[in-house]
Amino acid sequence: MALTPAGTRELCKQGHDVIVETTAGAASGYADQDYVRAGARIVDTAAEAWAAEMVLKVKEPQDAELAFLRPDLLLVTYLHLAAEPAVTRALRESGTTAFGYECVTGDRGLPLLSPMSEVAGRLAVQVGAYHLMSPLGGSGILMAGVPGTQPAKVTIIGGGIAGEAAARMAGGLGADVRLLDINLERLREISNLYGNDVNTLASNEYSIAENVAESDLVIGSVLIPGAAAPKLVTSEMIAQMRPGSVLVDIAIDQGGCFEGSRPTTHEDPTFTVDGKVFYCVGNMPGAVPRTSTAALTNATLPYVSALAGGWREAIAANHHLADGLNTYADRIVHPAVAETYGVEPMTIAEVLR
Repeated sequence: MALTPAGTRELCKQGHDVIVETTAGAASGYADQDYVRAGARIVDTAAEAWAAEMVLKVKEPQDAELAFLRPDLLLVTYLHLAAEPAVTRALRESGTTAFGYECVTGDRGLPLLSPMSEVAGRLAVQVGAYHLMSPLGGSGILMAGVPGTQPAKVTIIGGGIAGEAAARMAGGLGADVRLLDINLERLREISNLYGNDVNTLASNEYSIAENVAESDLVIGSVLIPGAAAPKLVTSEMIAQMRPGSVLVDIAIDQGGCFEGSRPTTHEDPTFTVDGKVFYCVGNMPGAVPRTSTAALTNATLPYVSALAGGWREAIAANHHLADGLNTYADRIVHPAVAETYGVEPMTIAEVLR
């Protein structure tokens, strides 16, 4: 769910008419009546909800929703268009104005991606530890080990919000943690924060190959805003891992950073390649919707409020928010997305003319 009843109340107080599809908040622990008490109006069908001027979602439009796209619609969600050619094409053909939460910038990082990255990073360790159990195809190692045994070796590639969250979680469980990143200042930051609980290493092809080969669990958390994730872990590297090793690809929403990764679902989360277990679930935070909905609303509400008050005025006043605009009319606006599809991006100046 993209909005809590508390967020609904704030938008209603600002004079907006908030429409909620029936049972949309159930998985997050919110009943229809919670939204009604906050001032929302409940509708019975997706078509009625999509008829609103502005639609808030968590994931990109699904196949059944593409027919709801239209020129006068403002769509605000996680888009990850570099990995979604069909959605990109549908947005352009419909003329929908679409903002991607994952592309909104801030003075430090990506403020609307951060809460979901924190959830995904912590969850990656949790699901990784679970799938290391031998009944699930794992190597049968306990993350922390016990006295007289080795703990699991965990390699995390990418030291952003998700990578740091994963390192904190894995270190807290007593694993032998290595975190790799190309940014030495970021590695210093993490080293100062976690000391000997997290070993920091400069990321390059050699260090990735060396550490992946020795690891029981590898977590990929690489992100290039708006662009497809680079394939940093090759099939050759994976072949050197022990049977039953687990790979969790947090970057799967952007195409994945492991060679051989392909999207899986919460219902069928893993597949095996050469004896190694891949977990590549898109929208990992969807597994813990109570936490994720609250965290998402906390971060997005100020930006959603600004867009609801007039998106053109909002992006003219805030260049960080403007960075989140992915499509307008039949054009791609975000430069990295445009580069992915080999087209010239529309500039914000052109959008505001």
